[in-house]
Amino acid sequence: MIRSALCAVALLTPLPALAQAYQCRAPGSVDLPDPIQPDGPSLHTPIGGYTLAVSWSPEYCRGNRASDPTNFQCNGRIGRFGFVLHGLWPEAPNGRPPQWCAIAPRPTPDDLRRNLCMTPAPWLLEHEWAKHGSCMAREPAGYYKVSAILWRSLSLPDADQLSRQPGLTAGDLRRAFVAANPAFPMSAVGVLASNGGWLRELHLCYGKDFLPRACDRRGYGPKDDVPLKIWRGL
Repeated sequence: MIRSALCAVALLTPLPALAQAYQCRAPGSVDLPDPIQPDGPSLHTPIGGYTLAVSWSPEYCRGNRASDPTNFQCNGRIGRFGFVLHGLWPEAPNGRPPQWCAIAPRPTPDDLRRNLCMTPAPWLLEHEWAKHGSCMAREPAGYYKVSAILWRSLSLPDADQLSRQPGLTAGDLRRAFVAANPAFPMSAVGVLASNGGWLRELHLCYGKDFLPRACDRRGYGPKDDVPLKIWRGL
């Protein structure tokens, strides 16, 4: 599965990822977080596609998270972040997606450290492996490898600049993403916003072959003409 994923991703236009981790430097060592506890049942359903969830970090870090000394994503200790990888999620052809297929083996501290500038939260790296990655790979390192290849294949739009655009809409963000990533149709770019209309995440939709495909209605999010706000905070 991992080998076929690597071959499929190699067919995408090889665009260098724009820097989203501003001066990120992983610490010399990373402690393992507390063991993950499943928040739902184990579901070994077939895989029909994938979602790459890409979070807008300034929105997540609003409030008091920046004062938490253990919160690498928000406290500035290892860098400042724009878009970060939330996770790679396998999706089912129909119905509920696979989840919590295994919680072992756990990632090693080195696994976490190597991927900390992509997903700057050790607990989230382990959570994403246990809830999603264990349903598509045998070991955490394999899951992180495929996630990183997809992540690095992206050229992410300048959300800070977009935030200053009068009358910004969800469609404007989708168009900016597609302009930077021509392999994606707009239908493959989902947008997740808060109830107040603030950008939280992009949900990028892939087929089972790891090539972009249209999101379903729920994954697509707000229609293109819906107003969107982006918190700067960088």
